[in-house]
Amino acid sequence: MGAGESEEGGGSKAVMYGVAGAGVGGCVMIPLSLAGAVPLIIIFGGFGVLLAPLIALILLFGGGGGSADNYSSDNDTANQMLTVLQGDGKGELDTSTVPEDLVDPIQKAGKLCDAIGPIVIASQVEKASGFNATLVGPGGEVGISQLPPDVFKQYGKDDDNNGKTQATDSADSIMAQGRYMCDLADQGQKLIDDGTIVKSTDKNGTTTNSVLDLALAGYAIGMDAVKTAKGVPQSNDALSYVLSIRAQFAKYQGIAAPPTGATPGVTPSFTDTAEPAA
Repeated sequence: MGAGESEEGGGSKAVMYGVAGAGVGGCVMIPLSLAGAVPLIIIFGGFGVLLAPLIALILLFGGGGGSADNYSSDNDTANQMLTVLQGDGKGELDTSTVPEDLVDPIQKAGKLCDAIGPIVIASQVEKASGFNATLVGPGGEVGISQLPPDVFKQYGKDDDNNGKTQATDSADSIMAQGRYMCDLADQGQKLIDDGTIVKSTDKNGTTTNSVLDLALAGYAIGMDAVKTAKGVPQSNDALSYVLSIRAQFAKYQGIAAPPTGATPGVTPSFTDTAEPAA
């Protein structure tokens, strides 16, 4: 499924998601109770920042009914999830949502720079490997963060102090991921500062081309593409990645998790495309 059509008279793009298989071109798996009830519209701002309440719609309409009290509770939760989804990604990590041995490196990686936070790191790790440190990706990516070999070589260090720097060490991999994200965020900030990319906030308080979104898009498809597009590229790869990472923020803050298959590209493992490291 493509990124959608431009709306007339404006710079935003709307992505319409129906009932679709998970992992197909960035489409979202919507609960069947939604079919025929309400179209799920995900609107990205002129430069690709999520505006519409993906998680709120899933929560409010996915259950197909319930009492007024349950509706009110779901509505409050949905509002919290939406606020977090649209936020800066710097919320406090709920440590119960990640494996115990990964809490420390995720926390440390999320504090390497002001532009990112531990919930961003955790969300990326889930998308990359489903927290499986023994994966080898189709492009030679190794370890829990699935960084390309050249990226890990540049940013990897012996962060677990075992005398080796290797992507199969989760601490080394996650900290390398954090350094890479900080570098991308720094590049994004420089593009804003020199006027190459325009960052703005609309009357609803929604920011387009935030440093975090530029970094996430750069992580997905490269910073050269972000610079060329003068913002988050309006491509399926870039938009899908930014959305799928943001959609996990509420879960890692301990608010609520989206239902299985509700976020594009987030899978428990890469069993279809990757194999365990030897």
